[in-house]
Amino acid sequence: MATENLITTTWKGDMLFETNSLTGQTFYINDSTSDVVHKPVTPKALMLSSLAGCSGLDVVSLAKKMKLDLDGFRIETKASLTDEHPRIYNHVVVSYHFEGSNLNEDKLKRCVELSVEKYCGVMEMFRQFAKVEVETLFHHNA
Repeated sequence: MATENLITTTWKGDMLFETNSLTGQTFYINDSTSDVVHKPVTPKALMLSSLAGCSGLDVVSLAKKMKLDLDGFRIETKASLTDEHPRIYNHVVVSYHFEGSNLNEDKLKRCVELSVEKYCGVMEMFRQFAKVEVETLFHHNA
C-alpha cells in the first residue's frame, strides 16, 4: 500500500493561506504581490525549497555515514519559468556548496550523485517537467 500524506491548506482571507506540515508546524502561503504580516512564502518558492531540502537531507545523511567533515553546507536552486500560462519551471540549476578545511571532494561528489540519481524523489519529480542541472562547489577554509 502506498504511503499517503495529508496536508490541509485553509484560506485565511485576501491572498493568504495557512497550511500545516506533516510534523504539525503551520506556515503561510501567498502570492508574490501580497503584503501580509505572517511572512508567507510563494508556492513555487516552496517547490524549490522542497527540492533542496529533499536532496540536502540525503547528502547530509550519506556524509554522516561516510564520516565526512563539513564546516558548512548549503544548496542554491535557481529556476526559470516558462512565459506562457500556466507558468512552470522548465530549467533548474541546483548548486551544492560545501565548506570546510578537510573536504573529501570525491566522496562528497558521490553523496550528491547518489541523492540526485537514486534517493531524492523530489528531484525525480522535477525531472518530469524541467531540465535539471547539478553543480558541486567546494569552498576550502584556511
